[in-house]
Amino acid sequence: MSIGSIVLAILVFSVIIIFHEFGHFIVAKANHVGVIEFSLGMGPRILSWAGDGTKHRLLIFKSTAYFEEHPEYDEHTIYSWKILPFGGSCMMLGEEEDVDDERSFSRKSVWARMAIIFAGPFFNFILAFILSLIVIGGIGHDPAVITGTDPGSPAAEAGLQEGDVIKEMGGSSIVVNREISYYPIFHKLDGSPVHFVIERDGKEMEMDIAPKLVKQEDGSEKYQFGFFHSAPREKVGFLGTLKYSAYEVKFWIDTTIKSLGLMITGQVSTKQISGPVGIVQQVGQVVEESRPDGVTTVVMNLLMFSILITANLGVMNLLPIPALDGGRLLFLIIELIRRKPLPRKVETYVNVGGFAVLMALMVFILANDIIKLF
Repeated sequence: MSIGSIVLAILVFSVIIIFHEFGHFIVAKANHVGVIEFSLGMGPRILSWAGDGTKHRLLIFKSTAYFEEHPEYDEHTIYSWKILPFGGSCMMLGEEEDVDDERSFSRKSVWARMAIIFAGPFFNFILAFILSLIVIGGIGHDPAVITGTDPGSPAAEAGLQEGDVIKEMGGSSIVVNREISYYPIFHKLDGSPVHFVIERDGKEMEMDIAPKLVKQEDGSEKYQFGFFHSAPREKVGFLGTLKYSAYEVKFWIDTTIKSLGLMITGQVSTKQISGPVGIVQQVGQVVEESRPDGVTTVVMNLLMFSILITANLGVMNLLPIPALDGGRLLFLIIELIRRKPLPRKVETYVNVGGFAVLMALMVFILANDIIKLF
């Protein structure tokens, strides 16, 4: 694992996290909630930018005790860069306790609080869309076009031809090339015919193709249709870029949700889950594999990887797990239904328990990453 890969991974994480926290921040400000501190990173502060009512000051290595001793900063947001390059936060007044102040998060309406909490994951999806615009605007989208078939394969015998555009597989709509590759992951192939809808010369055609077992290089057997779909990317103009960028975000949201389903049902091993160390490894692989094709390819592949990560983070944060945004939203939905909040003690116990489980899971994933590394 090279230093360059680690630095790039930290940069990717930092941009994604700061954008997530910026979502909380901007909607909190719009709802007149007092933001105590907006920070990138964790641990002790390196630099802080804070106003004291008359002017802003750049402060170096200031502790929380320093700000407690200087009440002139209480009415202003402290912007901090902290020493550990992971994580970030948007600390709001009254977020953890009921504060008797009109700027307190706890004093705002349930709808305002829900908007503030939801804004973090939603901004992850916005970032995914922005990055998709850059990628698809720069190199185009990946069309689901057949580029060839194996002679004698089920695809060739069914009449599939080079240039055919796959529109549907087994009832699932196909828009981009990756959906063809992902189809066998989410739909187990067992030799039964799969219904295809294809477009050829502007006309739609339907056919059923039954995959057959093919021996792989490692001696295992795998069901395959026998066609190739490695068509080059296509540029699609301004409106097409908007359309396919939106679809790119949808694709990764759907893929994350389906992957979670496979994990919950035991169809995917927990050993296949990656954490920060695994992601750093993957960043390194993306860079090394792309390097021979030039800087532009490296950058575009890193952006595509970042789209995956930020969309994934957005979905994961919306899971109804205590200590995550989704868990907090669940409490607010319960409050909306009950017309009053849950007792603070109940919420605290659930959050502490959820946080402990989350930390245990993170330790497990980290250990899993390290085992895979060596």
